[in-house]
Amino acid sequence: MPEQWPRALLRGALRELGYDAVGTRSLDSALKIPVHELGRGPVGLVVVDQDALAGDSAAALDALLQRHGSPPTLLVAHAARPVDERRWSRVVRRPASIADLVREVARLIPRSAGRALDSPTR
Repeated sequence: MPEQWPRALLRGALRELGYDAVGTRSLDSALKIPVHELGRGPVGLVVVDQDALAGDSAAALDALLQRHGSPPTLLVAHAARPVDERRWSRVVRRPASIADLVREVARLIPRSAGRALDSPTR
């Protein structure tokens, strides 16, 4: 399966529930998403795949979160890879389905909150 398909499936599932979900391939490309965009609310959640956290990604993640007002964060982590769970609002370990991720998003930002989602790497 091409690597963009899980991101596209997650965005589609979230949009079906009324969320405004945006996806990018990396934290660097997520930094290019405008903070204010006509017809969109502020970013309400940042979803990050653990594979995106290599090298100097901590600085990019910090910049992204600061730029968007420090929204909650959801990490999609590998089953056996270590994670500093204090850094994240919620951590979902693989294997996880799109439905599992959608449930976690809904727990973090109920749809009635009316805020946009940013899903930079997943």
